[in-house]
Amino acid sequence: MKTDLKKELPSYRARRGVFDVIDVPPLRYLMIDGHGDPNTQAYGDAVSTLFPVAYKLKFLSKNELDRDYVVMPLEALWWSDDMTTFTTGRDKSRWDWTAMILVPEWTTDEHVGRAVAAAADAPAIDRLRLETLDEGRCVQTLHLGPFDEEGPVLEELHHTFIPGQGLRMTGRHHEIYLSDIRRTDPAKLRTILRQPVADA
Repeated sequence: MKTDLKKELPSYRARRGVFDVIDVPPLRYLMIDGHGDPNTQAYGDAVSTLFPVAYKLKFLSKNELDRDYVVMPLEALWWSDDMTTFTTGRDKSRWDWTAMILVPEWTTDEHVGRAVAAAADAPAIDRLRLETLDEGRCVQTLHLGPFDEEGPVLEELHHTFIPGQGLRMTGRHHEIYLSDIRRTDPAKLRTILRQPVADA
């Protein structure tokens, strides 16, 4: 049996047009940090490093632990000194980001280290790290369509729903890319938009 964590973890389910308040457990990710427009070489290098390591880890798990699984989708944290660059301004040159892929809890640091060593020629391997992200309470929704059409959804999330629930934004804006951007019509891209929150 091949495990698909997207189906097992409630935090990987979201509904279009609905803002759900959920509790996300601490999860471990392969991570690479960067700055600026995601349509640049730096972001491309990060993605071209994360997936080879993730697949090498998958095969280690399958061959040595007899636990096969579906490699998780690309995710990213996004932030800026001025969050309107995500909603109304969309000034990508001012964005900071962390590109990342979830790793299963049963894989060890030693497994990850071996996967990293096996992908030593990946372009951003020297920037990759393994880190636990503890987001806790979050609000999330499903966005259907091009990334550049997220602005109005984020505007409603940040300025209407969250304060209307007596909450405030805490951690970084989080996106989970459920679709393969290389093979999917932009109008059909499925992206989970998540924002960590706390009581106002």
